[in-house]
Amino acid sequence: MALLAGLLLLVQASVTASRAATAADLAALAAADAERGLASGEPCAVAGDVAGRHEARLTSCKVLGGDEVEVTTELAYAFAWGAATGRARAGPPP
Repeated sequence: MALLAGLLLLVQASVTASRAATAADLAALAAADAERGLASGEPCAVAGDVAGRHEARLTSCKVLGGDEVEVTTELAYAFAWGAATGRARAGPPP
């Protein structure tokens, strides 16, 4: 039974980390589109909105040179022992 509980916690942590990374990826892409003028809104506000739609919290947003944006998101684990983080950078195609 303890092995099953440990396995469940490991799977839950993996899923939460994947969701945090996905939220960061999508938030960075949306913010980069806003920075380039392809979407309306201020890049970091757009990133925060997209992260929120994925139940994540935007913890950092930096607009870099060359229309690139870097974001960091955080998503709380279902159990109260921390949070998963995701980091992504997006910009125009090469």
